[in-house]
Amino acid sequence: MIAGIAIAGTSTSTVTGASAASEPAPLQYVAMGDSYSAASGVLPLDPTAFVGCLRSTRNYGHVIAKNLGARLTDVTCGAADTSHYFTSQYPGVAPQLDALSRITQLVTMTIGGNDSGVFIKAILSCGSAGVLSLGQGSPCKNQYGDSFEKTVRTTTYPSLVKALTAVHQRAPRARVAIIGYPWILPATKGCFPLVPVATGDVPYVRSVQATLNDAVERAAAATGTTYVDLSNVSEGRDACKPIGTRWVEPVLAGTNPVILHPNALGEAAIAARVTQTLKLR
Repeated sequence: MIAGIAIAGTSTSTVTGASAASEPAPLQYVAMGDSYSAASGVLPLDPTAFVGCLRSTRNYGHVIAKNLGARLTDVTCGAADTSHYFTSQYPGVAPQLDALSRITQLVTMTIGGNDSGVFIKAILSCGSAGVLSLGQGSPCKNQYGDSFEKTVRTTTYPSLVKALTAVHQRAPRARVAIIGYPWILPATKGCFPLVPVATGDVPYVRSVQATLNDAVERAAAATGTTYVDLSNVSEGRDACKPIGTRWVEPVLAGTNPVILHPNALGEAAIAARVTQTLKLR
């Protein structure tokens, strides 16, 4: 049974057995991060969360907590970037770091994709360019070159290091894991117009995402954080694949209102990968 208590945009739940008194105390688990952590758009939404966060009760944090019988404090929120670890994202929503303490035992997150607006800008810009070119050529690469990747390396990476360092300071006894982003597009070809990226820009968008995941992995290594790599397990699960195979929803003909984000299948798969990497079971 999962019970939710709303506190300034935070949901807390505990999964317990029939004889809680005879069992060890549940794992103190905090889920942090952005829309990929929140499973924004996956129904049902968490009624305890601030509405703008679009947090789902089927996000990977909830799946992990249910499987482990952990006490979950979920502060994930759509559109969050690393600055929202330190400052309020919305009125009445506390900085995400406020959920951590010395009793926290496990922390997970996906974060970094919204920093400097670079990754979302790359996706939107390449989608718009693809529509204008009718899916032909590489208009996005031609216009933006290596600017997105430079921003990730020079701005997103240090922001990730700062955020992860603060997480460890606030929760010094916790195991901390940061999860990479699952592939949005295949390595080549794409699926215009379902994801309206021009054929020649598909490898370009993949390269930008690979650079983002590399920044996440390097920041993890620099701060003693466990990196949960999704690059291999999410191969062939991108937004161009059919329902039941894909982990990420396309722009057109998708099943979730929030496009280019993980669906319930993807969130469950991420939960399984986190559990495997951290050897939680």
